[in-house]
Amino acid sequence: MINIKNNFNNASDAYNYFYTKIATEGFEFADTRALFNVGFTIEDPLQNQIHNKSRDWNITYAEREWNWYLSGNPNAEDIAKKAPIWYKMMDSNGCVRSNYGWQWNRNNQIDKVIAKLETVKDTRHAAISIYDGKEIDTYAKDTPCTYAIQFTILYDQKLTGRQNPALNMAVLMRSNDLWYGFCNDQYCFSMLQKMIAERLSIEVGTYYHFAHNLHIYNDKLKF
Repeated sequence: MINIKNNFNNASDAYNYFYTKIATEGFEFADTRALFNVGFTIEDPLQNQIHNKSRDWNITYAEREWNWYLSGNPNAEDIAKKAPIWYKMMDSNGCVRSNYGWQWNRNNQIDKVIAKLETVKDTRHAAISIYDGKEIDTYAKDTPCTYAIQFTILYDQKLTGRQNPALNMAVLMRSNDLWYGFCNDQYCFSMLQKMIAERLSIEVGTYYHFAHNLHIYNDKLKF
């Protein structure tokens, strides 16, 4: 089954739509309700704050998580003080090696993506790999929810609806918890998109989000 709602203007609209859809139409799957093979777009990724009365989303925490990813530091002891869920994912050294920043900072992936986009404007090779099969044994407590992030510069106004070239981004996920994960993930990914666009001196384009399993844990369902 494919669940596609083509277009949202902002992240909050996407969250609110899929919360209701999962709660009312989702399948029982382990301790969640879930939809499978979900894809959608966010036309203005920089409208990345979540507005929902039952989900008290905290931008201060989201910014802290973004800065942690930027650091490339796998140690999660500081971030866990603000979000204890990270304690469950730590290894014996206090590290979470599935965290996105640790993955994308290795081997200078961001710099290499930017170099590709600067050199070949229509490249299909500007991708960041998050999941590393060679490290499967280090994912004992957590496996990266995101497989990869791909960036494309689009110039055709018929495709983009924009006057100027824009950096589009596609996020590919094996699994995405709408309540916890999506709210903070989309914030960090949109900030990554903005950072790369600024380094390329072009506009931020569309955010494409694909999740094989988009779910809400049963204890967060309000319906």
